[in-house]
Amino acid sequence: MPIDSLFSTLQTSASALTANRRWMDAIAENLANAQTTRTDEGGPYRRKITSFKEVVEQVKVAEPALRRRLEARTTQDAHMKSHERNSRQRLAVSGVEAQEAEDNSEPRLVYDPGHPDANSEGYVAYPNVEVVREMVDLITASRAYEANVTVINATKSMHKKALEI
Repeated sequence: MPIDSLFSTLQTSASALTANRRWMDAIAENLANAQTTRTDEGGPYRRKITSFKEVVEQVKVAEPALRRRLEARTTQDAHMKSHERNSRQRLAVSGVEAQEAEDNSEPRLVYDPGHPDANSEGYVAYPNVEVVREMVDLITASRAYEANVTVINATKSMHKKALEI
């Protein structure tokens, strides 16, 4: 077994930990700025949204001659056939990546004519941040982080047992 495949689970989980940390950082920033009515750009703070995408990379596969010996033979016409017979590379998911964007929804307008940031009608534009929603997202992100730590610990334990054999 190549050494790369031994560490691929660790690499995937590590990338997920990084993505979850970025998600929690965005949530923390949202919570910290939930009442910020004026930013450097002039308007209220805009909520940060974190989205995730899988990282796909090409990996080398065994030589076609070696793969032919290891390939399962089809016994019926209904069996699926491999489309990679002559291919030396395939795509593999190698992790997850977090991307951050601003939520462009309208700010919350609150009537407060005495506020220094009130418009001519007496309304203040507050950030589009819902504290309860952010707290629920924070719990979800921390549980996902814990799950990835558990995967890393289980992987380390399996590798350790494999080395003992």
